[in-house]
Amino acid sequence: MPREVHIGDIVTTRKTHPCGSTAWEVYRIGADIGLKCLGCGRRVLLTRRAFERAARTIRPPSPGKPTAG
Repeated sequence: MPREVHIGDIVTTRKTHPCGSTAWEVYRIGADIGLKCLGCGRRVLLTRRAFERAARTIRPPSPGKPTAG
């Protein structure tokens, strides 16, 4: 069953990014899911299948925090 994900959600991944961060912000939803690293700002696109495998937890953004743009 696919997970429900929204723009602005914070995703924790199983593997760490080379910058050392495991937290990503969702900035695009479509055929691919766009993620922005919260450590270094790098942006990547993952297929939904790759996203489902990589995501450990998905939580909504903190109130008052601006979303990616």
